[in-house]
Amino acid sequence: MSLLFFNISHFISGNGLCCKPQINLQGYVLGNPVTDYVDYNWRIPFAHGMGLISDEIYESLRRSCRGNYAKVDPLNKECMNLVEELCVYIQCVSGLDWAYILGPKYINPSDPDDSNPLGHRMTVQSNRWTNEESVRRALHVEKGTIGEWSLCDRELPFESDIESSVPYHKNNSIQGYRSLIFSGDHDMGVPFLATQDWIRSLNYSIVDEWRPWMVHNQVAGYTRTYANKMTFATGGGHTIVYKQEEYSVMFKRWVNGQAL
Repeated sequence: MSLLFFNISHFISGNGLCCKPQINLQGYVLGNPVTDYVDYNWRIPFAHGMGLISDEIYESLRRSCRGNYAKVDPLNKECMNLVEELCVYIQCVSGLDWAYILGPKYINPSDPDDSNPLGHRMTVQSNRWTNEESVRRALHVEKGTIGEWSLCDRELPFESDIESSVPYHKNNSIQGYRSLIFSGDHDMGVPFLATQDWIRSLNYSIVDEWRPWMVHNQVAGYTRTYANKMTFATGGGHTIVYKQEEYSVMFKRWVNGQAL
């Protein structure tokens, strides 16, 4: 997602004008995007706000680390010790599905084939599907030429030289592109607090105040819109699978230029 967003921003800056065919870009949608390493600083306040850690644990961390948990100052020995030795915090949150803290962590703990976090179920299902012989034949994969398919090789070596994509959001806003940024309000991996924080840093005024957005007369989440044509919406977990119908309605409204 980050690489795709970088390429879109590269195009918006005028570097894609020579390319054929021209892309009639009207806007972009991002879901629970990792935007800056400081996003991870918001996991602790999120855990506290959701009642996952006690006031005492939170206040101890907040007082010692002063809000910086992702990249702790090595000279701050008190914070370093707290972060490294926070067994109580780990015990409180390790049994949760960080992608959706309200749901069970495992698909089926008693079945070794299904003892995966629910957030990984699409990976598991994709691996099984793509390794089916009938699927390989349909994809014209010559037998014996390719090994077992794995959706994501987490061992691939790579270097990241972009620490923040906030400048690209600023540029896109200046160019006048619409955007929809949705954030699962029960996602602890990339907390909605983090997303709200970098959106505020763009310093645009609010044109549609905080309110619920509804599907079938039920609250699906909350939303607000900014003067840079950016719509922020909450609801569900880290990905759309947790509220498929609601997210589908949300996208259709946005892409048609309607208020959520």
